[in-house]
Amino acid sequence: MRRAATIGAAMATAVVLLAMRPATPTYEVYAVRYATLPNFRVANLIQGADTSRRLDIAMMVWLIKGSDGRRVLVDAGFHRADFVTRWRPADFVPPSEAVERAGVKADDITDVIISHVHWDHLDGIDLFPKARVWIQREEFQHHLDSTGAVHDRAIDAGDAKVLADIARQGRLMLVDGDAKEIIPGITVHIGGKHTFASQFAAVRTGGNTIVLASDNLYLYENLARRVPIAQTLDAASNVNAQAQMLKLASDPKLIVPGHDPEVFTRFASPGNGIAWIH
Repeated sequence: MRRAATIGAAMATAVVLLAMRPATPTYEVYAVRYATLPNFRVANLIQGADTSRRLDIAMMVWLIKGSDGRRVLVDAGFHRADFVTRWRPADFVPPSEAVERAGVKADDITDVIISHVHWDHLDGIDLFPKARVWIQREEFQHHLDSTGAVHDRAIDAGDAKVLADIARQGRLMLVDGDAKEIIPGITVHIGGKHTFASQFAAVRTGGNTIVLASDNLYLYENLARRVPIAQTLDAASNVNAQAQMLKLASDPKLIVPGHDPEVFTRFASPGNGIAWIH
């Protein structure tokens, strides 16, 4: 009897502990468009594409709304005046204003996952002053040091200083390697060699997994044809990253490329530059 009582007590304790374990939040995932680069060369996106092809590419960030109140961005876009002047984007608004169209204020963003250090994905990081910033440790250490000194020209010098300042504030979170669950239900994975150590995000929600590829997949065409992106340090690594995305996503339609305007056609709701991925 005593042994049975002990087993029963242990089982009851286990049930209580399981009940106390916080459940993984559910998420809603959105692509948020803040600008367009008109007449962009497709050959700069898809390896081997016809050099005469042009496309008005979408500049976007990705918003993840958690049932626990967490508000996560994947990438931060750009906003600095010199970038706007140089690239002359159409329909430009700062990414922080674009995110507000999705009902989230800049100060409410809790986390920003930076896929890689290129200007059009990192430059807007200072628009979200309360967020923790997640980046691969090797990506950070390869491109800059703690003073903001640039070690690789892939990162803009001004962006390097901002990122170093975020590190000094204690808001920089360095990720060590592949398949790391950095936030409950949100995992980052090493991407293809678009930069030294780029990453992409997988979001588990409602029984599905959505993959936010960023520049590890420029267009749906890359994935449909299994063709690497044009701007890569290692084409094979990019094709391998695409294969990994296909394994992770619940459905290929839930793999979201980094610059394809078709995202906003395939996921037309709610509109006004906001696409609910589901």
